[in-house]
Amino acid sequence: MSTDLWPSCGYHLLRRSDDGRLVVTDDYLRRYFARPELELVAESCAAEHALHHRLLDEPRAEVTEAQIGALADEDARENYRVMLRFRAQLVAAPTLEAFYFDVFRRDVSVPPAFIHETAQVILRSVLEGVEDGLEARAAEVFFRPQSVSVEGGAVMFADQETVRRFATHSGLGDLGKLLRELKAPLKSAELDVLDRASHREYFARDEAHDLVLSMKPGGDASKAYARVLERWIAHFHGVETSVEPIREIPDDEWIWHVGLDAEATGMLNDLYNGGEVDEERMKRIVGLFRLGFRDATAALPELAGAPVFLGLAMTPDATLRMKPQNLLMNLPLARRA
Repeated sequence: MSTDLWPSCGYHLLRRSDDGRLVVTDDYLRRYFARPELELVAESCAAEHALHHRLLDEPRAEVTEAQIGALADEDARENYRVMLRFRAQLVAAPTLEAFYFDVFRRDVSVPPAFIHETAQVILRSVLEGVEDGLEARAAEVFFRPQSVSVEGGAVMFADQETVRRFATHSGLGDLGKLLRELKAPLKSAELDVLDRASHREYFARDEAHDLVLSMKPGGDASKAYARVLERWIAHFHGVETSVEPIREIPDDEWIWHVGLDAEATGMLNDLYNGGEVDEERMKRIVGLFRLGFRDATAALPELAGAPVFLGLAMTPDATLRMKPQNLLMNLPLARRA
């Protein structure tokens, strides 16, 4: 079974630099000009036809504001402005990783969908050669929102878009109901729980987004997610870490934390600063991890060898939206990449 991942993400259109970073090519840019937002329709004017074909032929071609203004459709004009701003930011950066980092370091305006797509293609590079389907599925958490169910101590992550699609077409309501269906023969919901025994099935279904992770602390899926965190950090920062799932944060070791999403960031900040966090809000924590630096000098001296704690939390509507950029901006590193 092939372990190539996410063939439609554009990874194979990129070039690798000598240091393993991803370099934008004309074919990668061309992929964006072929997006549905810029697709020609019956009402497209002659100027739009000419611009569209020109950019598919020469994806780095200069386009003036006058040429954009010549487009008859207002939506088309705005879509091209957005896409051309994005192109300018992409080609100005030496690598795709540098572009992604700068989006957050310099607060660059980029459509969220493009940010998620960039994270995916970087992760595809990070996972080159990986044969563990649990790691590959865990990497989806970085760029696709997850619907979360917590029942009887089990924490289940399912792709939110897929859950909504099944809920619409099968009459299933929320994720809890969907996952209860999974306890019957799995054919009714067509979603399987990925585990160690079945992990290689992921590579035959990698773009279906129809596999569920059981993220209990210390379980195979949470360990796989921890390995992806290590790979992400090493790729961007050149720092080797050890990340392990834990059940709670020991007060005597709690010096630094990083929330891996907005909910976890707010909750960990409140707890660390002695604020009140009610029981219902605490129940929304769905993952805690302990990060250690393999070389203690990679971290700020004030850490004195102490670990960094990472947290995941779902929103009140049981959605998890990870922000992998927090691992770029908020780790206590002695030196930034």
